[in-house]
Amino acid sequence: MFGSLEEKLARTRDSFRKVGDLFRSGKRREEILDGLEEALILADVGVTASDRVLEALRSGTRKDAGEAELAQALKAELESLLSPGTDGRPAAAAAGSSPTVILMVGANGGGKTTSAAKLAARFKSEGRKVVLAAADTFRAAAQEQLALWGKRLGVPVFKGSYGADPAAVVFDAARSFKAQGGDVLLVDTAGRVHTNANLMNELEKVRRVVARELPDARVESLLVLDATVGQNAVLQAREFLKFSGLTGIVLTKIDGTAKGGAAVAIAAELGLPIKFIGVGESEEDLVEFSPREFVEALLS
Repeated sequence: MFGSLEEKLARTRDSFRKVGDLFRSGKRREEILDGLEEALILADVGVTASDRVLEALRSGTRKDAGEAELAQALKAELESLLSPGTDGRPAAAAAGSSPTVILMVGANGGGKTTSAAKLAARFKSEGRKVVLAAADTFRAAAQEQLALWGKRLGVPVFKGSYGADPAAVVFDAARSFKAQGGDVLLVDTAGRVHTNANLMNELEKVRRVVARELPDARVESLLVLDATVGQNAVLQAREFLKFSGLTGIVLTKIDGTAKGGAAVAIAAELGLPIKFIGVGESEEDLVEFSPREFVEALLS
């Protein structure tokens, strides 16, 4: 996976080139650290996370540390920032036990529907009984898109009419899911503008239906963010955190952007684990996130 990830992250690797060059420059420790903050910010790591990296390297390395020691310390700190609550290990796959309900939430255009379908493919390939709920009843093409994925994957899809109450769609899906002894219920919700209180309240209503109908289920709320928007993804995530009881992040389209460094800012500032990243178009291209592999791919 490591070699493949290097290729998928080619554009973000390019944006980290200045970071890597510092550790091959022959400069002394202070000169390297002086240039590192700017290099990290240019790589879309963000001001707050970059400051934390610099603080850790200044306090955690010897004053006469060489390039190799500093480079290793940088990798360790980036891994730590990318691993809130995981001790550097890959975040556990969202559906670690059955039954599990996964709510896919986020702003318009983030890739929720496609990510829900790719997760369905992943869990089905692991032998789990999967159900999809098309609870985005506001975007005309959303239910049809998910229905096509369901047909392709051989996964049942529950949907309602255009403009129907999303909570009613989830209610029907939850009842059927429970009756057939399902393992994973994936709920695709409408794209939400994080400042729209009505849409946020609707999402809370969906969560209440799930809690009532499937009281023994583990519930995950995964915020789907488009990596191509860079630091704006941090702002989106911060606002969604106020409403949705988020448990993790899905970072999509990371293969098509030079702004993948924002992953560090997202995990560090929000304290949420990145659980999956989207690295391509095929159904296999939503992969479990490994902080160690990610950092190695960027800085190798």
